[in-house]
Amino acid sequence: MQHMARCGPLEVDHFDPRKKTLVFQDYANLFPASRSCNGKKSDWWPTEEEKRAGCRFLNPCEEMDYDEQILEHPISHELIGLNPAARWHIRMCGLNAPLLILERQKRASHWQTIKDSMFVMKKSNYAQLIEMVTKYNEEVALMVPLIKYLPKTSI
Repeated sequence: MQHMARCGPLEVDHFDPRKKTLVFQDYANLFPASRSCNGKKSDWWPTEEEKRAGCRFLNPCEEMDYDEQILEHPISHELIGLNPAARWHIRMCGLNAPLLILERQKRASHWQTIKDSMFVMKKSNYAQLIEMVTKYNEEVALMVPLIKYLPKTSI
């Protein structure tokens, strides 16, 4: 959701697009997707030949995708599929689009800044600290706005 300001609002993707025409939709077939990923996936579904080769979309409701079948390259920040299904999923959903790679590069940079911040604070280098806070304020401004908390009396 954090890249919504850059990719546009989320859309509803039909996991299996062959079921789009059903009068009643099963919630298990509906997923949130960015315009970019949903447009790239479109109405694609693996052919029988592709299925025999292990190609299919990964279903995050039924299996782990990230950290088990899909990993991120630490330098290029491209996603790497560890099996035919994951590689096909990445390609068909456009998960290595330049915009998404840029998002992952920024995230990695932010995490590195967080790791380095202990050094910044120990050295009391206020100019670097202000630069870091400014950088995060700019990034947070592009993310989903703060949602009001449920009152403690309701919990």
